[in-house]
This record gives sequence, structure tokens and C-alpha cells, in this order.
Amino acid sequence: MFFQRNFLSLALAAGILGLASCNKSGDFSKTPSGIEYKVFKSTGAGKYEAKDVSKDGDATYKDRIGKIIALHVEYRTAKDSILFNSRKQQMGFPVRVPLDSVRKAQRGGLEEAISMLEPGDSAVFRFNVDTIFAKSFRQPVPPFMSKAGKTMTMYVKVDKVQAQAEAMADVQKMQVEQQAKMAAHAEEQLKKDDVALQAYAKKNNLTVQKDPSGVYYAITTAGSGPKPKAGQVVSVLYKGSLLENGKVFDSSEKMGNKPFDFAIGQGQVIPGWDAGIAQFPKGSKGVLLVPSSLAYGQRGAGADIPADAILRFDVELVDIKNAPAQPAAGPQMDEAELRRQIEAMQQQQQGK
Repeated sequence: MFFQRNFLSLALAAGILGLASCNKSGDFSKTPSGIEYKVFKSTGAGKYEAKDVSKDGDATYKDRIGKIIALHVEYRTAKDSILFNSRKQQMGFPVRVPLDSVRKAQRGGLEEAISMLEPGDSAVFRFNVDTIFAKSFRQPVPPFMSKAGKTMTMYVKVDKVQAQAEAMADVQKMQVEQQAKMAAHAEEQLKKDDVALQAYAKKNNLTVQKDPSGVYYAITTAGSGPKPKAGQVVSVLYKGSLLENGKVFDSSEKMGNKPFDFAIGQGQVIPGWDAGIAQFPKGSKGVLLVPSSLAYGQRGAGADIPADAILRFDVELVDIKNAPAQPAAGPQMDEAELRRQIEAMQQQQQGK
């Protein structure tokens, strides 16, 4: 749970909150592939009315192929837990998805659903959870999704459809604005978190030290080994919980008490782990108190870790090893392969 996971693989997915009640009343229509849907068109002044859409999709989609659709999205589990909300987790900026015939042909997935929509439309889609993860996410269904039920719901509000050049200009502008907003929010949130962390340490009689990054740590059982150095591989037993209410969201116990290995200082985990674990000698046990900006920040992480959540980790640094030798560099890729990889990366980024 503390990995640098990409929830915007879940993010192609994912919001018109005003339509959240629509999946609780009336019947859904259904595509041949099994997607249940309700589509609405705006009548002005924030009002909507039902819109008839062919079960085979919108006939005007062919005119939008090659363009980019910008939309606000929200995902919810079958138990109505919010997985992703673009308005909150992208600071109000929309998700952008390329429109093409290949994506539309992926029946039963997000792409087929999106192909049914025009600018100004809003919709509720309900997917079979096994199908959506196989078709759109290309990974097994996470256990927490299976436990929640057999469906996943997506709420959508389409902003606009743009030519690629216009969309790229908007994305670049958005990135600059987003980075400035995130930096300002993180700075302000770090101050609030620091007050909360100090109060927590005092209340729980923890003798803590503060790392320059802002992480607090307390070594409760000192080890006799060295501290890890950047690039070395550490093995850690852990239990992660929310500081606010003590709810455990992940632990080694859930993984059969097998230590988690990662190369320290390489960005393979959240910043709070890279900074905090580096303070522990081998064999030590203790506590990491991680401010939200050094954990999952405004995005949070799935249904378990909300936005701006401060985290507590009970940890034990079991082992430190030198990183394995890197293999010799292989042959250089040719221009065609480089272009293919860049294109694939761009398509993936547009879907995040």
C-alpha cells in the first residue's frame, strides 16, 4: 500500500458527483457487451434529461476519431466507495483520452463506454468488475474490489473534444498550473501535519526525531548494524495505519510475514519511507510518522487511504544488502522501435 502505485491506471476510469444518485433509480440500458448505462444531455442551467443512445454506440463517433476527449470521471466500487475522483485528485483538471477505432473496439471496457458520449453529455456506466479489469486495466481484480461486489460504477461529465494540438497545449498549461497548486498545497499541508504529528507523539509518549524532509521517527529497539546507504536493498517488516483513527491499511502479516524489499533512495516507495528507513540501523525496530505530502498527498490511495492522510508505520529493518550488479547494456534500439515506444508511452500517459 505504500508503493508508488499508479492509480491513474485506474484513472482513465474515474466525475460528475451530481449524477451519483442516478444509479439508484430507474433501469439501465445495456450494450451487447454487457455495459449498463444511462446517458444524459444538458438542457441548461445545470439541468439534465435522459438521452437516447444506440446500444451500438453514438453514430457520430467516427467524426471524433483522432481527437482527444476531456472529461471528469469518478469510479466507485459496488459498495459505493470512491476509488478515484478527477475533480479532487487532479485538482479540478479533466482526464484526457484519445478517441480511435481500436479503443472503441475493446468491447466491455471504458473505451467503449466513452465512445457513446458527446461534449456536454453526462453518464453513469456500470461494468462487470472482471471484464473491466481484464479489458481496460489488463490486470487481475484486486481483492478489495472482489469483496465489494461484482460491479464497478463510473460517473462521467464530458467537458470537450479537441484536436490533438489544442489538447496538448491545454495539457502543458494544466501541468504548470497543477504543479504550482500542488506545491502550494503541500507546503501548507505540511505545516498542519507537523502540528498534528507533534501532538500525536506527545499524546502517545513517543520520543521522536525529525528528519530534514519532515518525517518523524522513533527507534524503540536499537539494532547493532549499520544504517542503509542509497542504492542498497533493505528488507522491512511493517504495519501501516492511518494516524487519524489507527485503521490498518497494509502489513507484512497480510503477506505471510515476508519482509518487503526495496532499493533505498531510488523512488521505489513513498518519499517518507526513503527518508525514514534510512535512519534505522540494521536490526532496529521503531515507528515512522509520515506527513501526507511525503505519502500519498492529495490523491490518497484507493479506498483505504484518503486525501491528505498522515500515516504511521511500525517497522523493523531486517536486513541490508548491496544492490545486485546491473547487466551490461544491450544493443541500441533502432528508430522504428524508439518511435513505437514513444507512441505507446504517449498513449499510456493520455489514459492516466
